[in-house]
Amino acid sequence: MLALATVGFAVNFWAWALLSPLGPLFKDALRLSAFQQALLVAVPVMVGSLGRIPVGALTDRFGGRVMFPLISAVTIVPVLFLGLGGHSTLVALLVGGFFLGLGGTSFAVGVPFVNAWFPPKRRGLAIGVFGAGMGGTAISALTTVRLVDAGGVATPFVVTAVVLAVYAVVAVLLLRDAPGRVVPAESVTRRLRDTARLPVTWQASWLYAVAFGGYVAFSVYLPAYLKTAYGLTQSDAANRMAGFVLLAVLMRPVGGWLSDRLGPGRVLVAVFSVVTAGAAVQAFTPALMPIGTIAFLSMAAVLGVGSGAVFALVALLAPGNKVGSVTGVVGAAGGLGGFVPPLVMGALYGAFGSYGLGLAALAVVAAATLAFTLTRVRATLRRSVEPVGSRRV
Repeated sequence: MLALATVGFAVNFWAWALLSPLGPLFKDALRLSAFQQALLVAVPVMVGSLGRIPVGALTDRFGGRVMFPLISAVTIVPVLFLGLGGHSTLVALLVGGFFLGLGGTSFAVGVPFVNAWFPPKRRGLAIGVFGAGMGGTAISALTTVRLVDAGGVATPFVVTAVVLAVYAVVAVLLLRDAPGRVVPAESVTRRLRDTARLPVTWQASWLYAVAFGGYVAFSVYLPAYLKTAYGLTQSDAANRMAGFVLLAVLMRPVGGWLSDRLGPGRVLVAVFSVVTAGAAVQAFTPALMPIGTIAFLSMAAVLGVGSGAVFALVALLAPGNKVGSVTGVVGAAGGLGGFVPPLVMGALYGAFGSYGLGLAALAVVAAATLAFTLTRVRATLRRSVEPVGSRRV
């Protein structure tokens, strides 16, 4: 079940990230401004983020066995729309990108589904393994431009639609919810209201907005950044972005594993310390080799670790029958954390001709999050965990 959920997450994220590698191509073909290009790749992120709130609540109610194939099947529609004609104008791209965001909601299906299959002491690693499905963005980065070169703009979209259809059928036939899954009796509105009262919901939302939001922001905007700041070709920039994504993906299960053993609080303190330092260094746009590469890869590694650690925190503190609802809100915060930075980077570059201010802002935000983790988050963990002595903080 963990393997099936992880594959489903990867396939849907592959679809969700289709527009990012083609951003420079659409910019040149449609003569887009830097801000319009950033908006194009940010719209699916925004919709995929906000959509996680209702999808997470619906998963608590109907289970992953229903929601995974449903989300996969529905995502086929915008994928085919974009590939078969919706890429000719900016308006059509934005409309298609809006509905393409549905693929990003699959995260809020998988976390409660996987969480129910594992005991608490193994959930950090299990959810971290599932989270590695965000490597679907790496699949998109590695294949989209090459498929366009080989067969035209429609090719990567048609290929992805076929894969989504195959997965939807497989999920219907094989996916099963965990035995003894508790179906909440309250309405979606009541559950969301109760979820909003949980401290872990808002604390994890802030942490995930920076950790996963930073990952998403780099994964959608890094090709444009590398092409503009360092003069790389579109293909080279896309390949380097894929390396960033792959490292973050591989480190996400490590974040869950470390959290199971050291406690999520300690792991997150280390994560935001490294992000602060890496962003501060990159704000000066150092030479790409070796300093810039070290800064980016360091941030990729710890952003992956942090994304895994946040949901180890959720698995530790959220009530079992509200994991989906909490995941929806936290996942939305993470996606929105990835929506804002590309727009800020595009606007700042358009105004000042430099990305340095945007990276400096990331360093400041990461430092503030480090302080928040050292104070509020660790205090919540102590109150929740120390009385029963079940986990380090």
